[in-house]
Amino acid sequence: MTTARRDAVRRALAVSEGFRSAQDIYALLRAEGSKIGLTTVYRALQALSDAGEVDVLRTDEGEAVYRACTTGDHHHHLVCRSCGKTVEVAGPAVERWADQVGAEHGFTDMTHTLEIFGTCADCAAAKA
Repeated sequence: MTTARRDAVRRALAVSEGFRSAQDIYALLRAEGSKIGLTTVYRALQALSDAGEVDVLRTDEGEAVYRACTTGDHHHHLVCRSCGKTVEVAGPAVERWADQVGAEHGFTDMTHTLEIFGTCADCAAAKA
């Protein structure tokens, strides 16, 4: 894949707020006049994810969604179900727990993901 196409996907993520699906990114790029294909968008997202440049999570429907990482450190996400606002959060207690559970069962070199979904203060206020 050309770097130019990967850079286009990277830029689309940089200007997006919250997590976006590959289809969302594809539609944005096409609306800007790009000739990029949906398969290329998927490949670029996978490459960016493998490089640690994007965060990936699965929605309740099982769809993978992506956003540009704002930190290179291990982190978790607090995501608003209504508007998609996302906050990166540290979870030292989760890290200790994962290490402890793994060790108790003879596992090493553990990895994990943790996403917390809720309603942000702005959306909660709008519903009130």
